[in-house]
Amino acid sequence: MARDDKTQGRKKPAAQQVNLPDASHRLRVRATWMYFIEGRTQSEIASILGVGRVTVVRLLADARRRREVQITIKAPLVEITEVERALESRFGIDQAIVAPVTDTEVHPAPVIAAVAGTFISQAMRSGITVGVGWGRTLYSALPYITGRTLEDFRVVSLLGGISQARRFNPAEFAWQFNELFQGEGFLVPAPALVDSPETKHALLERCGIAQVFEMADSLDIALLSVGGISTLTTSYRVGHLSEAERRSLIEAGAVGDILYNFINEEGELVDHPVNERAISVSIDRLKRTPQRVLISGGPEKTAVLRGSIRLLEPTTLITDEATARSLLS
Repeated sequence: MARDDKTQGRKKPAAQQVNLPDASHRLRVRATWMYFIEGRTQSEIASILGVGRVTVVRLLADARRRREVQITIKAPLVEITEVERALESRFGIDQAIVAPVTDTEVHPAPVIAAVAGTFISQAMRSGITVGVGWGRTLYSALPYITGRTLEDFRVVSLLGGISQARRFNPAEFAWQFNELFQGEGFLVPAPALVDSPETKHALLERCGIAQVFEMADSLDIALLSVGGISTLTTSYRVGHLSEAERRSLIEAGAVGDILYNFINEEGELVDHPVNERAISVSIDRLKRTPQRVLISGGPEKTAVLRGSIRLLEPTTLITDEATARSLLS
């Protein structure tokens, strides 16, 4: 019979009260994550983990039996928790959420989107105003967000749109996100990047755009991503910037952007004409938002994430394991 510590009049040592996952637990969660979130086959998982396919089948069945599989994976990994705590300590972030990855050659946007969708679902509530950015990762999070009808719920797009009909159009993301919660949406009826500071001034003053941006003064939460500049990421695929402008920004020290505010790795806005042409909410306004959620990852995003953390001082960071370790290194 198991020994009853209470009858012995002794309290368990603190070390014995910590329930740390063992190796089989970690293996099961890794297999479950790769199967349900990364969409890998059982044979691929077996090869990555160095086990037989029958073992993978058993691990997945065991995860279901233990109710660890719902829409998301509930059981955390101890190693990931350690990385999250390290990020919080190093950068002064209230909450870091890190998505496990097994293949650093694959872009982490899908796994980041999965954990971001869970966070966003839980963070949304009636009576709040949400500011939203744009990008591949944010758009990919839409299927993982559990929508419901919320009262007095407002969504404000934080930058202008694009002329081409692309999945990553800021207006399209803001609209679909708002539809999930049946709220009131506010879009910016202008391009994200115009031809001159004079055009920007005219649009802000004469077309009512300034009124939309003034709503950013009363945001409760902002959902943001960042764009890299070293490769052809979202901003450049849609033709907002020419190749000459991209190279010029790099020469000026830019490592990427937050809502078309191009910054260096130290978290400073670079001195470049492009920053005067963006139709987007200013960083100063964003920093006054109580909850600032930064959602992004990937090798090309490490430098701009580091700069964005310094500049924006996010309250929540959602990224992937490989990017998190790069930030810490």
